[in-house]
Amino acid sequence: MRKQLWHKIKEALVSVLPVTLIVIILNFTPLIDLSAYEIIVFSISAVALIVGIGLFNLGADMAMQPMGEQIGSSLMKSNKVKIIVFVCFIMGVLITIAEPDLTVLANQVSAVVEPMVLIISIGLGVGIFLVLAVIKIILKKDLSMMLMFFYALLFAIASLVILNGNGDLLALSFDSGGVTTGPITVPFIMSLGVGVAATIGGRNKNENSFGLIALCSVGPIIAILILSVSISGTLNFTVPNYEISQNLFSDLIHEIGNVSLDLLLALSLIVGFFLIINFIYIKLPRKKLIQLSIGILYTFIGLLIFLTSVTIGFMPIGYKLGTSLAEIGPIALIIMGFILGLVVVLAEPAVHVLTKQVEEITLGGVSKNQMLIALSVGVGVSIGLSMIRIVFDFSIFYYLIPGYFISLGLSFFVPKIYTSIAFDSGGVASGPLTSSFILPLAVGACMVMQGESKVLSDAYGIVAMVAMTPLITIQALGFKDILSKKVKEKSRMRKIIDSDDEQIINFM
Repeated sequence: MRKQLWHKIKEALVSVLPVTLIVIILNFTPLIDLSAYEIIVFSISAVALIVGIGLFNLGADMAMQPMGEQIGSSLMKSNKVKIIVFVCFIMGVLITIAEPDLTVLANQVSAVVEPMVLIISIGLGVGIFLVLAVIKIILKKDLSMMLMFFYALLFAIASLVILNGNGDLLALSFDSGGVTTGPITVPFIMSLGVGVAATIGGRNKNENSFGLIALCSVGPIIAILILSVSISGTLNFTVPNYEISQNLFSDLIHEIGNVSLDLLLALSLIVGFFLIINFIYIKLPRKKLIQLSIGILYTFIGLLIFLTSVTIGFMPIGYKLGTSLAEIGPIALIIMGFILGLVVVLAEPAVHVLTKQVEEITLGGVSKNQMLIALSVGVGVSIGLSMIRIVFDFSIFYYLIPGYFISLGLSFFVPKIYTSIAFDSGGVASGPLTSSFILPLAVGACMVMQGESKVLSDAYGIVAMVAMTPLITIQALGFKDILSKKVKEKSRMRKIIDSDDEQIINFM
């Protein structure tokens, strides 16, 4: 166990170190001027972040993934459609309520939408679409066609929102689709898909095991778009206070208490529901249940450390970095946005869960390094483009419509498994560090460039961009795979032809 934990912490160190070093190095340049107190708090938070990610990843391996697989396989063996639908819906709602980065987002927009209303609406969206995702696996339906249909429906509802005069909520709606697929949701839902696909079997079971995250990212967007239609009048949005507290110890204790209560409630809902399913269908031995309990404990401690550290240290620094870069000028803001995007995705806990599972299921066909490079490039581009949008003040639709058009178009030309992995990756890339570091960075930049009145429409939407661009870069790996196979096939055919020519020459 100790050896596994040390391995996870080393992986987390490699992930968190780049973004930490960038911030510290920038402090020695004219780009940003952090006080010694801010640097100390940020550095301690970075160390805590590494430990938190390490503990969480170990807990996900020991508990969250096995629980998801067990539920998926046992439900399929029951052959009772009503029970499958009911359990998937309830689990979708519960794990969404449990998702920490959704709470982070909800608290930042509490002046516009009541946090609990936002969370429950998004939970219902995930629950419904998790049911649809499982039905897709059972009926072996094509993911590309389902995504085409639901995104067409999504953009149609978005048009109604604009006509209703609540276009400012568009960015928040698309952000909600990204933040729901975070460190608790991803390992559980992906493992549920693996369990369902493995039980059903079939020629395309590897391909079918992906795609659940993709569909579950659509549900929240539609849910919040529908909610926004019911909201009328002027939206009085105010930017939260992002400053590092001077009374750090008392604020730290307060934050730990709040996060602990949220996590205890969230994890107890999931564990309690799992125990009911286990009592009725799975019936795991006592030894296995003890192992799962230890994994849940690691998950709890890891997320507690992670969420506390990003709230105390990373959120204020992200905001100050955004304001400082914007004051220097648009070029510095766009370039640094791209560079930060390249490295920040590596620190997302759920990214490592996804890349590990992709490498295992594809038997190394899509390697972890390939995934990380594609995700880094995608997220770097997305944040760079988001900074451009803040500078020039235009609708996020100018990015989302062509972006999703390209993404869905690519799905007809690349191997299906790349499409499934790509759309899952989009949701995974936009995790808690995006909502608690990159989003405050965008808010800070927008405050300088456009003012507080434009924050809701221009700064928000950056999570949606982080969720969109990996759809293109991951599917680009599919094109590379196709081209590589064609080159190898041509090379093989050339060798055969050359060999035949040699035989003819020798014979003559």
